[in-house]
Amino acid sequence: MFQLGKTIVSEDIIEKDFVCNLSACKGACCIDGDAGAPLEEEETKILETIYPKVKPFLRQEGIEAIKNQGVFITTEDGELETPLINRADCAYVIFDENNVALCAIEEAYNQGEISWKKPVSCHLYPIRVKDYTEFSAVNYHRWQVCDDACTLGKELRVPVYKFVKEALIRKFGTDWYDELEKVVKTF
Repeated sequence: MFQLGKTIVSEDIIEKDFVCNLSACKGACCIDGDAGAPLEEEETKILETIYPKVKPFLRQEGIEAIKNQGVFITTEDGELETPLINRADCAYVIFDENNVALCAIEEAYNQGEISWKKPVSCHLYPIRVKDYTEFSAVNYHRWQVCDDACTLGKELRVPVYKFVKEALIRKFGTDWYDELEKVVKTF
């Protein structure tokens, strides 16, 4: 672990390799698990604003889940998350012709309907950020459904921090990322 501004960063994001391999995993991270995507408070307001433009991209099951639960949920622990369909798929999941799970929010973004790509937690994955009072912890999250991404990352020699460069800059800014790259050179 090392400190970068008000973040404590796991060395795993430098030492581990990762490149999403959707042809192998079919987007399992969006349909497996028992929780929705973590959301930041300001993202809940964005979801409420953009939902009418995202709705046409959704599956009927997603529309129903959002109708019943809202565009986001608050867990018993007070965490904000995307709602789920039957405690499995994220309500915002859609599937392409190859049955690969995709994000309806990102699809609306890609088609120019909205200017917000997707929740930053999704964009950052496999990095997870946990905010504390004095700092944020930046950690690599290892999940079995991403084994193929680890293998592909190793083959291509792409460390986690490079794979999620755009998302890290989105979350922490260009200066933070530039400082991260300086730290990497010392390893």
